Amino acid sequence: MLVIGIDPGIAITGYGLIQENSDGSIQCVDYGVIRTSPDAPPEKRLLILFEEIGRILFLHKPACAGVEKLFFQHNVKTAMSVGQARGVAMLALAQTHVEVSEYTPNEVKQSLTGYGAANKLQVQRMVKTVLNLPKIPQPDDAADALAVAFCHLNCKHLQDALRNSNS
Repeated sequence: MLVIGIDPGIAITGYGLIQENSDGSIQCVDYGVIRTSPDAPPEKRLLILFEEIGRILFLHKPACAGVEKLFFQHNVKTAMSVGQARGVAMLALAQTHVEVSEYTPNEVKQSLTGYGAANKLQVQRMVKTVLNLPKIPQPDDAADALAVAFCHLNCKHLQDALRNSNS
């Protein structure tokens, strides 16, 4: 199963794709960031995000997706732009019929490190370890997106197990 994780932001949106193989092993397929210029008008930046996410979805055709939730922001302007980027990402996923689940940063950290208050470096090191990567993925937003994808894969397994136990 191929899973995409998205860490949304208006300036930088991280994406990460991981594949769970039939033997249960997990491997990194692709990761990176989509950058938009702060000089561009907001609608142009959102269009760039939408088109680039759509391109990635068309190229890889993931089965499902995890998107990081906007949990809390001190800066209202930042919260609004992140919310808009999340909406664009979710629209692109819905348009391509990719099943979407949302996770808070604490849920992602808990799933990956076992500790919901893990710091950024702890999360990055675990991403490197669980995906058997030669180095920590850069930039941070890409590593965060891979962490979201991993979280979704874990949660999907738990949901499937619970569903099967109730059958």
